[in-house]
Amino acid sequence: MAENVIITKKARENLVKARAGAIVLPKITGMAFGNGGVDADGGVITPEEGQAGLASEIFRKEINGYEFTEDTTCRYSCTLEEQECAGEDISEVGLYDENGDIACIKNFKAKGKDGDMEMTFYLDDVF
Repeated sequence: MAENVIITKKARENLVKARAGAIVLPKITGMAFGNGGVDADGGVITPEEGQAGLASEIFRKEINGYEFTEDTTCRYSCTLEEQECAGEDISEVGLYDENGDIACIKNFKAKGKDGDMEMTFYLDDVF
């Protein structure tokens, strides 16, 4: 796994409980966007294992869909429409489940979002 991606502790707790049959695993329903994934110099910050959410969340949106790119990989996609997050520098995304809990966080170099364009983000959930 890349060093700029983590599966949150909450997501791992849900996985182990679901495997035991104690809960039904909540499905991924959306993507959260933030601008806290880089430091003051623009360097990508590695998310921390105990992190429960994005460093600076600014927007949430339901995913467009998903596809299984390999037997153990699910790729989620989410498109920001023209007006959504206009003027923001997005540098972190997270997958959230139907309970609203962040399951996965990925940080990357800031991507400027103009108000006259759509942007589609993809995030792979790899096991």
